[in-house]
Amino acid sequence: MKKTMHVTWLGEQRYVAQNETGQQLIIDNSELKLGVGPMESLLAALATCTAYDVVEVMKKRKTPLSSYRIEIEGERAEEHPRRYTTITVRHIASGAGVTQESLSKAAHLSHEKYCSVAASLNSEIVVEAALVQESVPA
Repeated sequence: MKKTMHVTWLGEQRYVAQNETGQQLIIDNSELKLGVGPMESLLAALATCTAYDVVEVMKKRKTPLSSYRIEIEGERAEEHPRRYTTITVRHIASGAGVTQESLSKAAHLSHEKYCSVAASLNSEIVVEAALVQESVPA
């Protein structure tokens, strides 16, 4: 299955990313930020991917969550490309019948089996650059 995003430069270091159905995300590294930075959006993608899995696993195990949030932080390398070297994902949840063990199992299943963002971060991805120069209208 192929996913597509179109990213358009809005000036400064601000971009709008839009998916095939029109939903948008502002990614911003300008002085006056209107959106999140690219590396923050990567953390958010990982957090929401694993959150989706954890919520579903807990629901299927008949221990639905009444509250749930994730606190995620990434430690970046000092040298370029300044990739994340460590990412810590804290799952904070409550609900009737929810135990530390059941939440831990759900989080482990997500991180090790279901979360496509986590799997993408743990694999070698072939990134190809295709260059297209548009002609400038006269």
